[in-house]
Amino acid sequence: MTDLSHIRNFSIVAHIDHGKSTLADRLIQSTGTVKDRDMQAQLLDSMDIERERGITIKANTVRIEYPAKDGETYILNLIDTPGHVDFAYEVSRSMQAVEGSLLVVDASQGVEAQTLANVYQAIDADHDIVPVLNKIDLPAADVDRVAEQIEDVIGIDATDAVQISAKTGIGIPDVLEAIVTRLPPPKGDKDAPLKAMLVDSWYDPYLGVVVMIRVIDGKIAKGDQILMMQTGAKYKIEKLAVLKPQMVDIPELGPGEIGILTASIKQVRDTRVGDTITHERKRCETALPGFKPAQPVVFCGLFPVDNAQFEDLREAIDKLALNDASFTFEMETSAALGFGFRCGFLGLLHLEVIRDRIEREYDIDLITTAPSVIYHVYMRDGTMTKLHNPADMPDMTHVDHIEEPRIKATILVPDEYLGDVLKLCQDRRGIQADLTYAGARAMAVYDLPLNEVVFDFYDRLKSVTKGYASFDYQMTGYREDFLVKMQILVNDEPVDALSMMVHRDRADMRGRAMVEKLKDLIPRHMFKIPIQAAIGGRVIARETLSALRKDVTAKCYGGDASRKRKLLDKQKAGKKKMRQFGKVEIPQEAFINALKMDG
Repeated sequence: MTDLSHIRNFSIVAHIDHGKSTLADRLIQSTGTVKDRDMQAQLLDSMDIERERGITIKANTVRIEYPAKDGETYILNLIDTPGHVDFAYEVSRSMQAVEGSLLVVDASQGVEAQTLANVYQAIDADHDIVPVLNKIDLPAADVDRVAEQIEDVIGIDATDAVQISAKTGIGIPDVLEAIVTRLPPPKGDKDAPLKAMLVDSWYDPYLGVVVMIRVIDGKIAKGDQILMMQTGAKYKIEKLAVLKPQMVDIPELGPGEIGILTASIKQVRDTRVGDTITHERKRCETALPGFKPAQPVVFCGLFPVDNAQFEDLREAIDKLALNDASFTFEMETSAALGFGFRCGFLGLLHLEVIRDRIEREYDIDLITTAPSVIYHVYMRDGTMTKLHNPADMPDMTHVDHIEEPRIKATILVPDEYLGDVLKLCQDRRGIQADLTYAGARAMAVYDLPLNEVVFDFYDRLKSVTKGYASFDYQMTGYREDFLVKMQILVNDEPVDALSMMVHRDRADMRGRAMVEKLKDLIPRHMFKIPIQAAIGGRVIARETLSALRKDVTAKCYGGDASRKRKLLDKQKAGKKKMRQFGKVEIPQEAFINALKMDG
């Protein structure tokens, strides 16, 4: 068992693309934890989709042994965390397992919105923070300006920030020394009853459920009988290991150490993240406070294009939910799309990642309905129901009022784009809460409805600021507003996948844009198709898709006009009958493109 003073547990936090995973690679490589021949870029990003998009989705951990300058060998447990706002839940729970953080800031870009969000999580968790300025080898790097920015915006002393280039390896030995000298060792009592925190769990096809733990007090050994304090479940430990990214078996773990265990647990659902693990016989008195469970904020329906694949989709979603505690789902049916699932996500990127994984790993083509948020619908009789799907909206005559979720959005943007950003927020019914400056960058804080952010706010923000703005949000609560359900009717049939909640003042504009878009997206049929947007029984916008015509009079040359008239009338009657019984085929692309609302 390692002496506590020789252990350092830390996480790496930063904005997206500021070089967290690359720095983790260099730390692993320079200490010889992984042989050079096994080394690859972004070693800890193990999912295909992480490597392809160049983002971290799951927080990953690795144990490094470092012989320091003082002659002692230290054990460093590193957790590489995601930088994206949708995976802030992964960041918050990784923070609870460690005592310090390396704050990585890009020396050319400076402090961004996510830098702030992640640093505040580290400060909330009482971390000691070491600022690290990365990418100092870039021609645009301005170390003094960024150090000053860290002091102004975050309020952390950056005079002795470590200057590195994670790509070329400059300054990596200084980072290792800073970890050992400037971060605190963990506290813990090895003779107390076992108290360990369940940090993460995932499913491995060979080992069953693998549980990552951080031991606080006591020690845990192979063969021990353990108890999960929240669920009351009891297990016998079969395997204890540490990750050097590969599993290396060890006989026991002591206080301050981070490792993994397997105990023939069948389902990841049986292991609640944040639970306290203790010995069955010699229990600890109080459980750890745990984490608050992740609340999904965006909902959408996932349906297979081919209905025969519904069972495959159920299996795929079950498997993904095993590894992702923040993803929720329930079954639903739709008149237009058949059987599918209503799924809850932490944000739009989370939704895209899950959708891509289902399509790629399980080879299922999906239809995704319009993303929506949870509305609180208050009825006249005083009851309140939660509305996940706009298609289930109760009759408006019984509804007293509707509340929608609001968020507090923090946007950091260079001064020259500020006007465009403020206009975008105003257009999305935002209320300005604060506007301050840090150097040449403005920090705007807005109160926005989540429903307006969910569609394409992030894409619009990136395009009006040429990619220079950064954006972070937290949920703040619910507020009443004048919301209505808008339906799209194609050939007088409502298309439930396209119904949405909109603000009454903007419904006409939204409806107009939607029907114009659908007119271009739906292919022409043999009969004319009316496309309408309606609120209740009132149509607010309409377009008509003209019919394809066959020239039935081509074979008549000259002769009596009544012969032509007779043929045309026959054709007209046929089209009328067709329109009555005809089914309009709306292609998959039309759904997806219709939901990408612009402007």
